Amino acid sequence: MHIQGSHWSTAVASADANGGRSTPLRVDAQRNLEHVLRAAREVFGELGYGAPMEDVARRARVGVGTVYRRFPSKDVLVRRIAEEETARLTEQARTALGQEDEPWSALSRFLRTSVASGAGRLLPPQVLRVGVDGDAEEQIEARVPQQRQPGATGGQLHELRLVEQRAAQVAEREDSGAAALLEVVGRLVDRARAAGQLRPDVTVADVLLVIATAAPSLPDAVQQAAASSRLLDILLEGLRSRPAE
Repeated sequence: MHIQGSHWSTAVASADANGGRSTPLRVDAQRNLEHVLRAAREVFGELGYGAPMEDVARRARVGVGTVYRRFPSKDVLVRRIAEEETARLTEQARTALGQEDEPWSALSRFLRTSVASGAGRLLPPQVLRVGVDGDAEEQIEARVPQQRQPGATGGQLHELRLVEQRAAQVAEREDSGAAALLEVVGRLVDRARAAGQLRPDVTVADVLLVIATAAPSLPDAVQQAAASSRLLDILLEGLRSRPAE
């Protein structure tokens, strides 16, 4: 997965792009928003989060100004896509947990569903880092920038405070979403480990890295699906526990 040119700690959210709008969008505006979100998911999935907004606009068949009206910066759009992807992965994990009685079947179903959906190319970086460098709560911590500028007027300071408040709200929502994903994947891992079907040293971070690793971006869709499936089979074999010889 390629993550470049995106400053996660400085992204801010507009009321428009993150649910703060109290009135419904016009039909044409809603359609444009859906086109932009679908295009962003495709473009970022293919090229990584470093892909320019112009590529998203081109794929959505709208002007780049339309994209910026909905999302005032690329970081806001990236956060929106990553937030939706985290929620989707969480739902996939819950479905596997609720519908598969056998622990290994539940874990492998979650992994296959997630890889097939291309989730690995859109996993937010803070989720991938969790469990690698230390405590999960510390790693999910978001940093809201202090955007004070010398000589700013009262009105400008008010606008900056609003921006910071929106950023804090988005960060809090991201924290909550990441925590929910980690919790449910942790349950899948714990069940499989307790059943003796998963290597005892496998962590939640390892499972998430499998999703990221088994989702290569290839130009041909058929080749990409075949490569993902084969790579996941190999990785699943590596995750399974082996009886002592």
